[in-house]
Amino acid sequence: MPFYVSPAQAMRDKAEYARQGIARGRSCVTLQYAGGILMMAPNPSRALHKISEIYDRIGFAAVGRYNEYENLRKAGVTYADITGYQFDRHDVTARGIANYYAQNLGTIFTESPKPWEVEIVVAEVGETPGDDQIYRITFDGSVTDEPGFVAFGGQAEQVSSVLKDRYSKDMSLSEAFAAALAALSAPGNGERTEFTASQLEVAILERARDHRTFRRIRAARLEEMIAEARSAPADSAPADSAPGGSTPPAGSAPAGSAPADSAPGGSAPADSTPATASGSVPSAPSAPSGPSAPSGPSAPADSGPATGPDPSSSDRGTGLGDGDTPPSPL
Repeated sequence: MPFYVSPAQAMRDKAEYARQGIARGRSCVTLQYAGGILMMAPNPSRALHKISEIYDRIGFAAVGRYNEYENLRKAGVTYADITGYQFDRHDVTARGIANYYAQNLGTIFTESPKPWEVEIVVAEVGETPGDDQIYRITFDGSVTDEPGFVAFGGQAEQVSSVLKDRYSKDMSLSEAFAAALAALSAPGNGERTEFTASQLEVAILERARDHRTFRRIRAARLEEMIAEARSAPADSAPADSAPGGSTPPAGSAPAGSAPADSAPGGSAPADSTPATASGSVPSAPSAPSGPSAPSGPSAPADSGPATGPDPSSSDRGTGLGDGDTPPSPL
């Protein structure tokens, strides 16, 4: 008599075994962008692919044991070819292939002493972004629909958290690539945080292409996209700090906003231009005569230069506001 093990305990042991095997690898990322679907995986090998084409508009990505998911990939290609030959090419869908994989993995997980250490994503690009489909199939045959993006394998939770912060709808290919690269370079996803073109496998399902939409991104184009993704944060930093860098000349902005708080002074610069041209600048008694008096440089001693010690002076702020009146003679 063999030792008795309850089915629940056996399933828990199998699931734990499969999870540990999958977690030893690196995560893969699949996400939508405006022009299709992007798939990216760390893979230093040029011959053994994690990302492949299944059918015209359907892609395949997997993590885990190569020999196991390669058998699944070949079975999926055969299933798609037979279905398209017997019926119609439009009858081959990502949902049908995902269900086919789920049945096989579920049977293996239940009946085999050792479960397969694989996780699979099947993606299909549609005519419109709303028709795109991304399905994730786990080692036990579970299928989940993943709208937008999915990270699977390895430290998927850490990668998903980074990708969630950077992902947005209708991203361009460059933006989607930068988001995927940042997610895969997260500190929790292994030791290496910087990837080169020889260490990445990237492919897209391009919506605009006819018939076969699958296309790999390699060599010079991949290096160019990596350089753009890494230079994007550096370019955005000076753009964000530009207002701060111009604080000395824009220091009069708070003071220049003082006339906006006072209704008469806010409309003064446009009306005070003729008064200034008529030579009424040095006449101090003319200050209370009209709304243009607070905005004109009528008191040179109070106005001071642009870097004067009194940044709250409304006279200086009005004189340096939107440039409708000439600066002070000082």
